[in-house]
Amino acid sequence: MRRLVYLVAVTLDGFIAGPDGGDPSGADFFPVTPDLVEHLVTSWPETLPGPARDASGLSGPGARFDTVVEGRASYDVGLAAGLTDAYPHLRHLVVSRSLAGRDDLPVEVVGGDPVERVRELKAEEGSDIWLVGGGTLAHALLPEIDRLVLKVNPSVIGDGVRLFAGPFTHARFEHVDQVDLPGGVRVVTLDRVR
Repeated sequence: MRRLVYLVAVTLDGFIAGPDGGDPSGADFFPVTPDLVEHLVTSWPETLPGPARDASGLSGPGARFDTVVEGRASYDVGLAAGLTDAYPHLRHLVVSRSLAGRDDLPVEVVGGDPVERVRELKAEEGSDIWLVGGGTLAHALLPEIDRLVLKVNPSVIGDGVRLFAGPFTHARFEHVDQVDLPGGVRVVTLDRVR
């Protein structure tokens, strides 16, 4: 069965974006260093947006993921950069009630229950499914998240978009791998304890 993998950058205090919720890439608390880019190109090439893949000479299907799921706020980050489909190399789903019924977008809009849709995706044949974020969608999908891949940045920001934004819920994960990059980011992989 396919896994839902939440792969995201996070601060030491558990935030995936600042208080404004905008694109955190390259912010002081999420610097995009050459070693991080090299790690992504080598280990997670399908997580690079289309233009970055083109600039890196990457093509073809993903090695780990063939599908990406994101919430409306995360999708808006791509829209602000002029990308209606930031991941054209993947099957791209956007969870949004406000976009429901739109058929003019190059992505699949999920206007209903995201848990139900992810369960359908997991039952299909294929590679793993990448959950981009944001925190509210991650909290809603927590029962279906099988793996966390956290790009832990050595920063504390005190406020912003939480890794899981929602009411108290308990889930347990166990450490399975860690890559310490020279620039200070730790890429930590954890699997759900069932």
